[in-house]
Amino acid sequence: MTDDPRSREGNDAEGRSPSDLADARGPAPEFSRPEFLPADAVTGPQGDRPDDGWSQLGPPPGPGRWDHNPPGEPARGQWGGQDRPDPSAQHRQDGWIDPPEASGWGDPSGRPRQDTAIMVSPYGQPRNDGAVFGDPPPPPSRAFGMGPGWAPPPAGLPGNGMAPVGFPGPGAAPGRRGLGTGAFVVLAVVIALIASTLGSVGTYLLTRPSSAGFDPSYTLPAADSGAKARPPESVAGVAAKVLPSVVSLAVEGGGSSGTGSGFLIKGGYVVTNNHVVAAAANGGQIQIQFNNRKSTSAQIIGRDPESDLAVVRPEETFGMPEITLGNSDNVVVGDPVIAIGSPLGLTGTVTTGIVSSLNRPVQAGEENSSDTTWFSAIQTDAAINPGNSGGPLVNASGEVIGVNSAIATLGREVGGQSGSIGLGFAIPVNHARRVAQELVTNKVASKSRIGVMIDPAYQGVGVRIAGSPVEGNQPVTPGGAADRAGLKPGDVILEVNGLVLQDGNELIALVRGKAPGDKLEVKYQRGGQEKTATVVVQADVATPTPEPS
Repeated sequence: MTDDPRSREGNDAEGRSPSDLADARGPAPEFSRPEFLPADAVTGPQGDRPDDGWSQLGPPPGPGRWDHNPPGEPARGQWGGQDRPDPSAQHRQDGWIDPPEASGWGDPSGRPRQDTAIMVSPYGQPRNDGAVFGDPPPPPSRAFGMGPGWAPPPAGLPGNGMAPVGFPGPGAAPGRRGLGTGAFVVLAVVIALIASTLGSVGTYLLTRPSSAGFDPSYTLPAADSGAKARPPESVAGVAAKVLPSVVSLAVEGGGSSGTGSGFLIKGGYVVTNNHVVAAAANGGQIQIQFNNRKSTSAQIIGRDPESDLAVVRPEETFGMPEITLGNSDNVVVGDPVIAIGSPLGLTGTVTTGIVSSLNRPVQAGEENSSDTTWFSAIQTDAAINPGNSGGPLVNASGEVIGVNSAIATLGREVGGQSGSIGLGFAIPVNHARRVAQELVTNKVASKSRIGVMIDPAYQGVGVRIAGSPVEGNQPVTPGGAADRAGLKPGDVILEVNGLVLQDGNELIALVRGKAPGDKLEVKYQRGGQEKTATVVVQADVATPTPEPS
């Protein structure tokens, strides 16, 4: 504002911005403030003078420069002291007093003007020239920036000793206000939040997992002690009852070896499959391991390749209990069953399932062996694998209902073994009981027969008896069971004990599963007419039975 190019006509001498002034004929603002330069910006027309901030303004002003008294009234000292009218001052219509025409003041910027405002010291003390000054004027209502270098006059000017209004005097301490209760509360809350945050961050840094992937302080809760007791009817309860009576067999002889399973019966005998111990039939060795992991050697008492059953006797049983034999005739499809044995040499393995079918004709024994036969099996979906052979299939009461003997597979690799596909087969325990008893008492087992030859070329319903001799044997054995029941060559057997026959193997397996003396109700067809007959099963003593080794 030191070089403001705006017009300074009329009332510009008061130092106000044009926006602070009314029209030349209108009233002036209630408060105005002259515009002037910093004290050290220019040198006034009087030359160098002491730098008191006002020395550039020339001789002292006349009286009442800023008086605002109405026209016609005596002018009062606006700055204190006595009222000293100046005859050269002129009153204006708006109440302001124009300066004398020749006052000797100059423009604060150093440029001589005829309307330069008369400024007086604002500190209320007489100057050397006798001027007496009152209180400083109030600040303008709409002040603009004063430009660089502007600042209030310093406190304690020479000859004054008083500070301007609004500034502390020499030695005066600035006033201080203490923090209120609300401020203390806010401060306490902020401190608490900061402390909580820092504590959380510290805890995280101390407990976070390390980048190496391990956490030294990581722990898992301890396992509940619980109880191991299980209900007797549960799978665990049945397994606990049966396992002590199940054994594992390791057999060597004849340049081969193998493993299988068995179970302990009355008298300390062990029932197993014939194909499990066949390798030791001619001087081999059998080692039996019980569930308590104690082992002993054993010898063959008797074996029946046709039924794929054998009985061996261990030298010691170590106090293990005998197993309970059930009744396979009471088994129905859907009954729950448990298979126990040593699949692949894994002793004491337990698997569960159901009876999925009955009277399934199955080929027993090893393939391509002379000891191959058929039996009417109990089918189950309990997992049976190589090594399970000879082990028990038990019901929900822990009673043996079958002897695991065979599995169905999708194929067999050369030199390898196939696993379970959910089709396992067991010899009914009623047949196994009879054979085992005969092997212990007679060392041989009888063979059940009805005395007929089957026509393999027949493709119709049921099973047809051959119409002519087969390999020198008569179609119906004279004096045999079928002959006594009235059956003739060419007759078609449709049902046996209510079971509809599908092929000859089913008839063979069904008959061999019966004991000599059992009766069979047979429905057959002859000349287009259906007839019935009762056939009593006979024993075929002519069939040789291998002697025990």
